Amino acid sequence: MEVRKMKERFIQKFQELYGKEDGIRAYFAPGRVNLIGEHTDYNGGHVFPCALTLGTYGIVRDRKDRKLRFYSMNFEGLGIIETSLDELVPDEAANWTNYPKGVMWAFEKRGYKLTHGMDILIYGNIPSGSGLSSSASLEVLTGLILKDTFGFEDLTMVEVALIGQDSENNFNGCNCGIMDQFASAMGKKDHAIFLDTNTLNYEYAPVLLKDAKIVITNSKVKHSLVDSAYNDRRKECETALKELQEKLPIQSLGELTQEEFELHKGAIKDPVRQRRAKHAVYENQRTIRAVEALRGNDVELFGRLMNESHQSLKEDYQVSCQEIDILVDLAQAMPGVLGSRITGGGFGGCTVSIVRNDAVDGFISQIGKTYKEKVGHEAEFYVVEIGDGARII
Repeated sequence: MEVRKMKERFIQKFQELYGKEDGIRAYFAPGRVNLIGEHTDYNGGHVFPCALTLGTYGIVRDRKDRKLRFYSMNFEGLGIIETSLDELVPDEAANWTNYPKGVMWAFEKRGYKLTHGMDILIYGNIPSGSGLSSSASLEVLTGLILKDTFGFEDLTMVEVALIGQDSENNFNGCNCGIMDQFASAMGKKDHAIFLDTNTLNYEYAPVLLKDAKIVITNSKVKHSLVDSAYNDRRKECETALKELQEKLPIQSLGELTQEEFELHKGAIKDPVRQRRAKHAVYENQRTIRAVEALRGNDVELFGRLMNESHQSLKEDYQVSCQEIDILVDLAQAMPGVLGSRITGGGFGGCTVSIVRNDAVDGFISQIGKTYKEKVGHEAEFYVVEIGDGARII
């Protein structure tokens, strides 16, 4: 359904819930897929995500009091969830609204005063728990709503992304890096973002795959990063970095070349931590090479680096799982598939594959059939387009 028709449908629902008064505004923030550079964003490395045309829509109207009313068309059974600007604390009963509340809390913490409440309707078409950043999309959407509503014109979209990350780290308790929020806030149609997470320097690189498509496969195995081993991986890398800093003047693992790492890895006392750090260093170098390959139209090399990335995430970082490995193995063995890997935080979620145009239909039907036979439930497939970042619609 095109954006204009969706917007009309959401406004109609908003008016049913909250009344027909004027002053309704509409916003959108996309999800993202990371083509390569996984678990490097909190290790000071490079990432290469792109915004999708899937995302989160928000319909908003100002209130005269400090009350906040939230409604999600994805969780209609929860009805309208009410709170206020004076109650911006994490609360299990608040359910999904902890994400927008967290962003409001992070704005206030920075001295951006929110002077009145709002009625808000949300709809997202990113599958929850898929690893395509539904939470970051909702955070960036909320940041854009607040920037526009309260006239915070000095606030850049990069800062909106950083506020979203702060809210997820310190309000919702997940130590994510900056990649997801950055991709949602700063995406550009038909481009991926080559982002140095250490400096936030970035450049757009065209992703014009002449004879191929990006296909995302959802394993339908849901993960929650807050409850998973994600935070453990981060701690392991931080400890490994401290051990390396006793020998080397570095601020992050992303500063090391593969050769430097191999020379000094003995400083990391524990073999598990050594493997975690190895992934962070090697994945960062793979990402730099992958972007160069794409710039040189060497899609085959880009695909091979994606395959290597998966191997590292499976063996060294250990964030894959049986269902994901089945999808990746099936994809990598199929003619016409240039590369395939897990994407997102891990422990389920999605794979991303580059598939030649003439192989896409067979990819979906054959992998779909075999996956269901092996796992007992169906996978979902999305042939995706790269879209723009968060915007007023």
